[in-house]
Amino acid sequence: MTAVIADGDVLLDIADGVATLRMNRPDAANGMSVGFLRSFYEAMMACHRRPDLRALIISGNGRHFSGGGDVRDFASKGPGLPDYLREVTSWLQVSVSAMIRLPAPVIAAVDGFAAGGGGFGLVCAADFVLATERARFLPAATAVGMAPDAGTTVTLSRIVGIREAMRIVLTNPRLTAAEAHELGIVTEVVPDAELAKRALDLARTLAAGAPKAIAATKRLMWDGVGRSIEDALPDEARTVAELSGTADAREGLAAVIERREPTFTGR
Repeated sequence: MTAVIADGDVLLDIADGVATLRMNRPDAANGMSVGFLRSFYEAMMACHRRPDLRALIISGNGRHFSGGGDVRDFASKGPGLPDYLREVTSWLQVSVSAMIRLPAPVIAAVDGFAAGGGGFGLVCAADFVLATERARFLPAATAVGMAPDAGTTVTLSRIVGIREAMRIVLTNPRLTAAEAHELGIVTEVVPDAELAKRALDLARTLAAGAPKAIAATKRLMWDGVGRSIEDALPDEARTVAELSGTADAREGLAAVIERREPTFTGR
């Protein structure tokens, strides 16, 4: 196994045509900040530069896949949060586009929480999603006065249908792995201890396939989604940045940090 990126917020190993990208901020539930997302994008670009790559596994070190945006990092920006969120969403946009446009199939291996625009959004942008029985899925954006991003406003409705997507993003249920599987968000639920092995087995199966046929089919499937994900991403990013300047967004972030229910005022 070759360690392409051996330290930092994102780790990347490649062996026999299979890459493993591990989000590496376990103490922050792999929360997404500008620095983290810049590292994530650099890892994705390293994958794009490997013509021999046949599959990519994305996972999270620690207890969770990703809790989404790093709320403590966001809250620390104060009045400067909208400008900071514009940078965050820009890095998130290019990272999601890089996942979707990677010729090799992308497998999200989810343990713990996949939450927020970042964590849940990466799941929706993956080609395969394997989840442990204890995994949980939560969009959460509107619960903190924000809007979904990472292309979720397009991908989720195509996966589950507009009615279910509206229910999920507006009421923010905490979906179990079994519920997410029933809705089509998860490809397969596996026992907790078998996630890494099952993800690697699937990656090796894909790696043994016809790479040009798989890459072309992946492209056609994503292009068939309808509205281009890339068209949706800038609109999402503008909306998230605008909402982050509201009092409700500041209250939502504070409520998460203080572990209480938010009180929204519409300002």
